[in-house]
Order: sequence, then structure tokens, then C-alpha cells
Amino acid sequence: MRQFLQRLMREDDGAATAEYAIATMAAVGFAGLLVVIMRSDEVRGILEDLVRRALTFAG
Repeated sequence: MRQFLQRLMREDDGAATAEYAIATMAAVGFAGLLVVIMRSDEVRGILEDLVRRALTFAG
């Protein structure tokens, strides 16, 4: 039994896969949050103003 537990503690097969899954889920959640934020009228207005200022020649 002791050998089995020691082997079980050493084996980390699938750990990298689980880490990738967690990182992917976090990225999807963050992307969803960005979509919600970008759809708001206030943020859209700020971005339009920023682009308009960037494209306007202030010479």
C-alpha cells in the first residue's frame, strides 16, 4: 500500500492538461467580460472619440 501511495504522489500525468484547461477557461471568461464591456454605449463613445482624435490632424 505504501508503494502505491508513493507512486500516486509522484505521478502527475494530466497535470499539464488540467493547467491548460484552467488557463483556457480563464481566457474565455476574460474575453466574455471584454465583450460585455465593449458593448456598452459609454465605452463605445469613448473609443469612437479616441479614434476620431487620433485621425484628426491637429496641425
